[in-house]
Amino acid sequence: MTSATPPSSRGSSPEKVCHSMTQTEVLKPLLGAVGEAAETVCALRRRRRVLSKDGHSNVRIEHVSGRGALYLRDIWTTFLDMQWRYKLFLFSATFAGTWFLFGVLWYLVALVHGDLLEFDPPSNHTPCVMQVQTLTGAFLFSLESQTTIGYGFRCITEECPAAIILLILQLVITMVLEIFITGTFLAKVARPKKRGETVKFSRHAVVSNHEGRPCLMIRVANMRKSLLLGCSVTGKLLQTSQTKEGETVRLDQRNVPFQVDMSSDSPFLILPLTFYHVIDDSSPLRAWAIKGTSLNNVDTFIAVGKIRVTQRDSW
Repeated sequence: MTSATPPSSRGSSPEKVCHSMTQTEVLKPLLGAVGEAAETVCALRRRRRVLSKDGHSNVRIEHVSGRGALYLRDIWTTFLDMQWRYKLFLFSATFAGTWFLFGVLWYLVALVHGDLLEFDPPSNHTPCVMQVQTLTGAFLFSLESQTTIGYGFRCITEECPAAIILLILQLVITMVLEIFITGTFLAKVARPKKRGETVKFSRHAVVSNHEGRPCLMIRVANMRKSLLLGCSVTGKLLQTSQTKEGETVRLDQRNVPFQVDMSSDSPFLILPLTFYHVIDDSSPLRAWAIKGTSLNNVDTFIAVGKIRVTQRDSW
């Protein structure tokens, strides 16, 4: 995301172009008008962005009842958006937890059937599971069954139908969990949005004349050798405004269209390209260009979208 302010048209003073270097909206004047820009910097230094430079939202929604239940209703997206450290912890905890849980169930089966050592079963006694006479043995049998590493001297017998049903349930439930967890891992790794990290914007957005018209200009480059097709750049002006009825709109969004030269079609991003937004009468930036309005509570959000990488994916 790049923030910029159009030039002031007062007198013959040089154009003022500001760019944001930090997440806290500290603006640095590039040309002229030091006094007025210094006041603006002091005001904006105390305000956070709505969106950070890397596109992450700085808005935090609180005081929503049943928030956890809302995330659980869309558990797939919740797992995909989860950070890697939490995902790895949950992955490990899920397997260890199911091993122990079913180990306890196998121990209860042996307890009910009288297979444990404290019952001192006779020599001709047939247990539900061979060599499962302690909780440790039940845990090891659960681990061997779930990971399908093959049984050693622990194996199930025909003595207990309940043990057969429990084995089937364990294999089915754990197989579903493994499919889900593996799927979320693969989906998170293959998310197309990671491709956007190698599409870079210029550090500065500038306002200057292009073909006789004032334009807001940015440059976009593809850092990888894989080609980007169907590329387009869109912009949004985010500001706080007030309606005629006196209602305050905290996030008023205005479209800021961009184009390459005089073409509005999707460009071929094989070389770094400069995108232009013409500041004309229909531009939402026109008020700042003519009136020199204060920069408070104004952000310009610019994003690259609708990209297909050699016909394989889109983001």
